[in-house]
Parts: sequence; structure tokens; C-alpha cells
Amino acid sequence: MKDSLRTGISFGLTSAVITTLGLMVGLHSGTHSKIVVLAGILTIAIADAFSDALGIHVSEEAENKHTIKEIWAATISTFLAKFLFAMTFVVPVVLFTLSTAIVISLIWGLSILSLLSYFIAKSQSEPAWKIVGEHLMIAIVVIGITHWVGDWIGKLNA
Repeated sequence: MKDSLRTGISFGLTSAVITTLGLMVGLHSGTHSKIVVLAGILTIAIADAFSDALGIHVSEEAENKHTIKEIWAATISTFLAKFLFAMTFVVPVVLFTLSTAIVISLIWGLSILSLLSYFIAKSQSEPAWKIVGEHLMIAIVVIGITHWVGDWIGKLNA
């Protein structure tokens, strides 16, 4: 059961950070609209949380080595981690200008990803810099690509 919860929480948090930040940065660079970014976050928090939870559910079933209780623990923890953490990105968007909210969200999301990666590295007796660096690099590549795509779409719309 403990492994199922760890799977769901680590997957949900990682997915929430990368998906939500990518979406926020892309929508911001393409539209510069606070309401569009807010709608995107809410969409991610709901639709993508359910999608990820179902993906974990099916993946755990396909392994054919987990109990029903373990499968549902991974499913529910994935949904809750993804939904709740994605919703934290709403706070800066509501409270600050959009540009400031994006910076705050980047710092917040990448900090959480770093912390999660650090604990994963420690649990595997791996050098923390290696795991943290790898995960941050992937997140930054995704964020960079979505920023570029948003700029490109914004120019098409102009």
C-alpha cells in the first residue's frame, strides 16, 4: 500500500508541475490573458488529474501484481496529488499580475519538483544533484518549448 501511495503522489506532483507550468507559460506567451491562463489551470486540475489517475490505474492493473486496494490507492493518490497541487497555481494568478504570477509559479513548481527529486535520490542512495538536475532539465525543456510554441501561436493570431 505504501508503494502505491508513493507512486500516486510522486507521479501526481511531477505531472502537476510539468503540465501546469508548461500550460501556463505557453498560454501566457500566446495570449497574455489572465482569464485564459486561469481557465487552463482549472482544466488541467480537473481533466488531466482524472486522465493521469486513470492512466496509473490501468498501468497498475496491467502489471498484474497489485491488489485491488493497491491499485485504487495509486489511482486516488494520483488524482488528489495532481488536482490539489495544480490548484495551488491558481493562487498567484488570482493575487498578482500575470507576469508576476508566472515567475512565482515557476519558482514554486520547480522548488517542489526539486524537493521531490531530492527525496527520491536519497531513498535510492543516488547523488541528489544528479536526480534533481535531470528532473529540472526535463521540466525546463518542456517549459521552454511551450513558451516558444505560445509565442509562435501568438504571432499567428496577430
